[in-house]
Amino acid sequence: MKTYIFKTNLLQNKKISREIEVLENINLYKLAQVVVEAYGFDFDHAFGFFRKVTEGWNGLAESERYELFADIDPEEAKGAKSVEKTKIGEVWKKSGDKMMMLFDYGDEWRFSVELKDFGEKIPKAKYPRVLKTVGTAPEQYPDWE
Repeated sequence: MKTYIFKTNLLQNKKISREIEVLENINLYKLAQVVVEAYGFDFDHAFGFFRKVTEGWNGLAESERYELFADIDPEEAKGAKSVEKTKIGEVWKKSGDKMMMLFDYGDEWRFSVELKDFGEKIPKAKYPRVLKTVGTAPEQYPDWE
């Protein structure tokens, strides 16, 4: 079975990154969970994947996008595709393909998710797995006192 190796980083601080490897048959929902947990965050908010990688909101609605809202309320999603029905291979086809994952529309955690390479499943290895960790992730919910 083929694997996908992704390099991810926080757009707010590109020096903080994680390299993760996942099996080819997972959907975007599972990939989002793997990315969020690789940074030590709780997977407790809505999210979406956007072809446009940006720190602002301009153009995101017109961008190719996959959002949890499409699975929760398709009428509200207005053109977004499903994260639960879409496999990663439908979105990332070749090395260098990149999308932005926006997690938590309130706090706006933005991750660049770039396909670095393909691999082969290693027998008895546990997937998904974090291959490389660079930098310390910020707190998801910093104490504002």
